[in-house]
Amino acid sequence: MARRSGSKATRSRDKRSLKVWVAMGSDSDLPIMEEAVKVLNEFGIPCEVDVTSAHRTPEATARYARTAEERGFGVIIVGAGHAAHLGGAVAANTTLPVIAVPLPSSSLQGLDALLSTVQMPGGVPVACMAIGKSGAMNAGLFAAQILATRDPELRRRLQRHKASMADKVLEKNRTLKNAAAEDRA
Repeated sequence: MARRSGSKATRSRDKRSLKVWVAMGSDSDLPIMEEAVKVLNEFGIPCEVDVTSAHRTPEATARYARTAEERGFGVIIVGAGHAAHLGGAVAANTTLPVIAVPLPSSSLQGLDALLSTVQMPGGVPVACMAIGKSGAMNAGLFAAQILATRDPELRRRLQRHKASMADKVLEKNRTLKNAAAEDRA
């Protein structure tokens, strides 16, 4: 299963822009990993989505990872549950940054995947996000931040995004303070 994703902003960007590869071990992981894709789309970052397995399709996984850079990818996001070997299998075959999202697909609700990912041996780095949807969202943001180191316009969009988040929190605080003041009156 390969899926291309992108907004109109993605298609209008320079063809040399780096893409993000989003990989997961099963199509059942898609509802969570779509959070990363949504973030990438919001920032106009092209991505491709694949199902590949460190255990069931190891040769294909290694080939995808080895050829990711020549296929125009600058960052890789992987989602895996259970033993969560996908991040390590991918990182072993590329020098691109690999970001892992532990998925809550087992009876341990993702704790097994988290521990597998954060215990990568020295020399095979894999950045690890939180378990589940918030981790997938943060993986998309982290990938954008990595790509923004060489893309000033993307960096400005990320700065606006953070400022917008801060404005929303400040507005919620004002609303809370106003409601509390009205209750006291």
